[in-house]
Amino acid sequence: MGDKMSTIVTYLIIAFILMIIALVVLKLNKKDFNIEANKLITYLGGKDNIINAEANMSRFKVILKDVSLVDKDGIQKLGAKGIVEIDNQLKIIFGKDARTLKKYISQIV
Repeated sequence: MGDKMSTIVTYLIIAFILMIIALVVLKLNKKDFNIEANKLITYLGGKDNIINAEANMSRFKVILKDVSLVDKDGIQKLGAKGIVEIDNQLKIIFGKDARTLKKYISQIV
């Protein structure tokens, strides 16, 4: 009976440690959208450069005063899968994060 109990306790300790590791990994993989939004605003030339921002599905569309201030490499490092520039607007493909980024940017700008 004692061996059975110590085996159960050992398995419970292992399960508990695995749960803690899983939670740490999930926490590290979760994006901090507030930081991402601030970086995106910087890469777009600052909040004074942004006239309007919209998001639909996977695309984030932003109208800018001066497109030459944009750091496209920085935007791609944030996870953009593509950037299309038309006149004074950019259409940035962010995937599922587009709407969330738009929400955070709207709070800042």
